[in-house]
Amino acid sequence: MRVLVTTPSFGAQSPDPWTVLADAGIEAVRPAAPHPLDAATLAREAEGCDALIVGLDDVRGAVLASPTLKAVAKHGVGTDNIDLDAAAAQGITVLNAPGANSGGVADLTLALILAVARRLPEADASCRAGEWRRFPGLELAGKTLAILGYGRIGRAVASRAKAFGLQVVAYDPYLPPESFGEHVRRADLAEALAAADIVSLHLPGGGAPILDRAALESLRDGAIVVNAARGDLVDETALAAMLHSGHIGGAALDATAVEPLPADSPLLTAPNLVLTPHIGAQTDLANRAMGTAVAEDVVRVLRGEKPRNPVPPKEGTTA
Repeated sequence: MRVLVTTPSFGAQSPDPWTVLADAGIEAVRPAAPHPLDAATLAREAEGCDALIVGLDDVRGAVLASPTLKAVAKHGVGTDNIDLDAAAAQGITVLNAPGANSGGVADLTLALILAVARRLPEADASCRAGEWRRFPGLELAGKTLAILGYGRIGRAVASRAKAFGLQVVAYDPYLPPESFGEHVRRADLAEALAAADIVSLHLPGGGAPILDRAALESLRDGAIVVNAARGDLVDETALAAMLHSGHIGGAALDATAVEPLPADSPLLTAPNLVLTPHIGAQTDLANRAMGTAVAEDVVRVLRGEKPRNPVPPKEGTTA
């Protein structure tokens, strides 16, 4: 049995995921092309493979028509880069690792909120330049955090946010009212945006931006936007313009529509913006948990056993 592992983060901080595959007698191979792979390249690299373990690769088209392919495992949670319907039609099991990266992404989300609110990158740059400027910032206590997407990661963010004295409202039309708890106010999208001093995104991508120009304009002046989910959730051109105008007081993006950012991206010249290279799940615990979970499920599928984390053709909207 042969598994193509495309994502460089698989087993990067723990040998355990590789050991799971090796102990099952599975040959794990790396692609010659760099990650992420486009659909055509992935189809060529995956010839003869029984399973794929992927990151942000484009898992559509010819690769899902492979007669040998039995499983596609996402090294993470969001499967918007995988054609779930086409996989199901070919009898290919799609897998992911729900909950494995929740703590890491939630930690980063709070770090990004603090970095923007206290202007930490600017303060660091000032110190290094010998200026010793003091930057006025925002305290979080009493501010309102709107969480868009109240799945595992959204709930983990809310738990951490309460410790900072933030008031939390959450938008998620797919969850029943009892899922929000007594300390989080459920709201529709317009209500959540109207109440927000800070907006944090925890939704899958693959559609139109939920924070399009109109939604960004509806935020109160000086609001902060944080995206540690998927880049296409935000109209980046509009966000950059509103950072320049001051309508958006600050933003932090761990995910962008194109990764890495192209040299002509308007985000690169936008003020009060913190950028990180999609590192939400890059922690020791998350890396081991994600890799081990998907490796074990790949082994189960290839043995004809029932996997623990199959993804249905129509995936839900929360992470």
